[in-house]
Amino acid sequence: MSPLDIPQLRPVLGTFATGVTVVTVGGTDPHGMTANSFASVSLDPPLILICLEKTTRTFNGVVAAGTFAVSVLAADQDAVARHFARRMRPSGPAGFGGVRCVDGPHTGAPLVRDAVAWLECALWRTYDGGDHAIVVGRLLSVRRVHDRPPLLFHCGRFHAGPDTAAPA
Repeated sequence: MSPLDIPQLRPVLGTFATGVTVVTVGGTDPHGMTANSFASVSLDPPLILICLEKTTRTFNGVVAAGTFAVSVLAADQDAVARHFARRMRPSGPAGFGGVRCVDGPHTGAPLVRDAVAWLECALWRTYDGGDHAIVVGRLLSVRRVHDRPPLLFHCGRFHAGPDTAAPA
């Protein structure tokens, strides 16, 4: 095995297909960002994790608010994923311009309309993860919004996931 080749790291890690989410924080200065580092951690207590770059407004907002929301995007929401992936968006409510959202009843964080699922969380723990933080949230509420295929990210491109309405 050769030493770690840093320029090859991103393409190699990109071979793992992931779902695509938008992580949001509410309040008077809401923030949101696209994140594909999302996973279930525990059913008892109900915990999920997201990984956020430590320098982002969203990470700082999550820590300050103590709550956040996750919208699992549907296959036809790649434009929403691209919108929240852009770093040079206006701050606050203007940063959500053109994206239809509703405020989460438990966190006040924006939830993307027509997403596959919504999760609202209380911040449970954060862990150091190099230039990112591993953020663990305790679930306050979950809702499956639509039985539509999810949006996937693989090898630097968006793809439609399998039809979730089909029997297994």
